[in-house]
Amino acid sequence: MQNSKIDIKNEDRKMGEIILDGHKLAWHKDRVDAWLKGERIAPITIDCALTRRCTYRCIYCYGMLQANDEKRMTKDVIFRFLDDAAEIGVKAISFVSDGESTCSPHLYDAILRGKSNGLDMALGTNGYLLKEERLEDILPALTYLRFNISAAEADKYAAIHVCKKECYFKIINTIKTCVKIKNEKNLDVTIGLQMILLPEVVDQVIPLSNLGKKLGVDYLVIKHCSDDEMGTLGVDYSKYNDMVDILKEAETYSDNKYLVRAKWSKILSGGSRNYTRCYGPPFIIQFSGSGLVAPCGMLFNDRYKKYHIGNIIDTPFKKIWQGDRYWEVINLIASEKFDAKTMCGSLCLQHKVNECLWAIKHENAVLKKEDFSPPAHINFI
Repeated sequence: MQNSKIDIKNEDRKMGEIILDGHKLAWHKDRVDAWLKGERIAPITIDCALTRRCTYRCIYCYGMLQANDEKRMTKDVIFRFLDDAAEIGVKAISFVSDGESTCSPHLYDAILRGKSNGLDMALGTNGYLLKEERLEDILPALTYLRFNISAAEADKYAAIHVCKKECYFKIINTIKTCVKIKNEKNLDVTIGLQMILLPEVVDQVIPLSNLGKKLGVDYLVIKHCSDDEMGTLGVDYSKYNDMVDILKEAETYSDNKYLVRAKWSKILSGGSRNYTRCYGPPFIIQFSGSGLVAPCGMLFNDRYKKYHIGNIIDTPFKKIWQGDRYWEVINLIASEKFDAKTMCGSLCLQHKVNECLWAIKHENAVLKKEDFSPPAHINFI
């Protein structure tokens, strides 16, 4: 990216090109060029859940703000979706959305089906229901496996994730098993941890950075807590400014085998955006665990029905993507009728992609592929 402040930062090029605070559009320039010409493109990445259920009730959970019609996805529906996604040109599927996909009995088959279709597959999970006897099956099929863990001590873990203390020890053992399998079988899968940062858990930043290194995972990413446009979760973004020093200290735990990275671009943003239109969904879109297709998870709630596109339980995804409704909604949120600063939640999934595309459309920025090897997880943009 030239002539713009939107870029992949040099510090995110370490550790085999694991980019934790940026985007990868430069490696999908053909699709960006097609979009700029007004062509209908398939998403590069789809983030979705296989259910809206969850085993935890985390204090920071944005899923509680995403309530919509509850429907159950069958194995046939999931497979049909994965087949459609591969057929139309989707490159990656991550089971990361408004539900805990390990609650679905079809998770393991879904990962393997997606991989067999040529899709890059990923899973974000609290890990509690992961079946250790299935790890050897799914780890070779995953591009990354990310555990959501916001504390390094059992008491704090239970308080933050609203679960029993015993859950912490089970998760730690599962992470150890994953790392062991990866190392013994020399697998390419990236195993990471994600911490959701709130002022009341800042004392866990350093212990968690240390724990990640001891466990032998590939990275720990520390990210902001999202909130809706009404501030329902009560996140005080101004308090993040007081955490800079401790986050910088956490990043010193990085070495040539382990990366600790704070998502600075969001943590220090004050919860605000520099763009008003949402251009990201043609490239990365989200599905609810109910099967709902919407431009972004921040628009899942029933009060945003004007932005709901369809449901893969009722209609095959290929047909939804080909339909006029899909593109009507995509074009609506990219128009002057939608204000991303006031009409949706803070710093969404597409934020870095939106910054880039806004700069291209409005600031004469040029998308340029950098002169270094492609990053890891290239299709998870």
